[in-house]
Amino acid sequence: MTFVSWNFLFFFAAVLVGLRVMPTRESRQVLILVASIVFYASGTPWHLLVLATPALVDYACAIRIEDATDPETRKRWLLLSLVSNLGLLAYFKYANFFADTVARLIGAHTAPLDIALPVGISFFLFKTMSYTIDVYRRELFASRSLWRYAMFVAYFPELVAGPIVRASIFLPQLTRTLEPSLARAGPGLQRILLGITKKRLLADRLATYVDAIFAAPAAYSQWTVTGAVVAYSLQIYCDFSGYSDMAIGVSRVIGFDLPENFDMPYRSTSITDFWRRWHMTLSSWLRDYLYIPLGGNRRGEARTYVNLMITMLLGGLWHGANWTFVFWGFMHGVGLAVHKAWGGIVGGRRPFGGALGWAVTYAFVCVAWVFFRARDFATATLVLRKIAGLEPGGVVWFYLPLAVALAVVVAAHAAAIVAERRGAPQPLAAPPQSPFAGAFVVTAWLVGIFLLSPLRTSPFIYFRF
Repeated sequence: MTFVSWNFLFFFAAVLVGLRVMPTRESRQVLILVASIVFYASGTPWHLLVLATPALVDYACAIRIEDATDPETRKRWLLLSLVSNLGLLAYFKYANFFADTVARLIGAHTAPLDIALPVGISFFLFKTMSYTIDVYRRELFASRSLWRYAMFVAYFPELVAGPIVRASIFLPQLTRTLEPSLARAGPGLQRILLGITKKRLLADRLATYVDAIFAAPAAYSQWTVTGAVVAYSLQIYCDFSGYSDMAIGVSRVIGFDLPENFDMPYRSTSITDFWRRWHMTLSSWLRDYLYIPLGGNRRGEARTYVNLMITMLLGGLWHGANWTFVFWGFMHGVGLAVHKAWGGIVGGRRPFGGALGWAVTYAFVCVAWVFFRARDFATATLVLRKIAGLEPGGVVWFYLPLAVALAVVVAAHAAAIVAERRGAPQPLAAPPQSPFAGAFVVTAWLVGIFLLSPLRTSPFIYFRF
């Protein structure tokens, strides 16, 4: 069941009706837990066992961590929680990857294991790990209600593709009535519409072009392949941020406020700025639970670069069990290290800021996206050779929807910059009741009218992570 389906529309309507008729806050919370279980079971029902594992293990471990006074005992319970979560992730997501890598190193051949990846496993395990770590750090009290904690783990709007919501944000909101109201429904529905606009009218349309060219880049011309890389940069942004918009909007209607996940990333003027704007809940998770515990920038310049590389390599691996994702993380680690080193050289001056900084950053991000999207290094290398003009010839394909999508995204980013300079809220990062955001949604729908035609809805890109 996805957000852009009739099944979800009927499901969400039933949830809202139930929330309106339930007499107490506790009964509404139980309804949301049951709805979340139904939502996840609509895919592969037995994967509920995978979802239930962190709900049970981390609930118990967190209580033991909070109650224990001996530091070693607290560490052992934390270790049990982390091993349980990482063990699930290693088996379901990386078992075949590790086995294949070892087999290649020793020159052997192994048949892949028949393992079905539970949807959203990377997202909900990161949520639960942050919970037990926060309890261990004494930054959060352990939940003493199993079903309320299970509701946090299984909460359906952000369960399968984020944002990665921490318990410190979600659990305090359980004091709310969770009774839908017109005051929240208007802004929430507007945000949902914005997400559908990005997904259905932009990302899905661009997927047709991107999939065809990345499947056979040798058949297309230099500028066609270059256009496909630009199209993918827009596709993945509209697809993923569109899902986040819908998750935030659905939650707002229900009564929860989720953290923002994107802040106009393609207006970044440095790679550091990009990661402050792209997938912000993952960026902050990696910073708080990996980069800083490794030492951050507190142990000297050389160690800072090592910590950046480790963080981004693991961030790349988090996205997928393929060496192309690891290399994508490596590229971003190098980019962050170079930018940090350059900042130490020039100090507060910005000789390559502004337009030039933006151009270099966007070009770098697009080149990195090639490795993120390509099925293997051979395909990625061919795409880059095509872009560089080292593989001449091929069919020229001018794809009109790309021009329209590019115009819409550029206009939205430009509007955000203008609004920011005037001191007004940014149109897409602001609360969704912003008139500017409403005007953009209406405009995008109007522009999309001439694009409308029977079109298969492609799966959300981040569902496979």
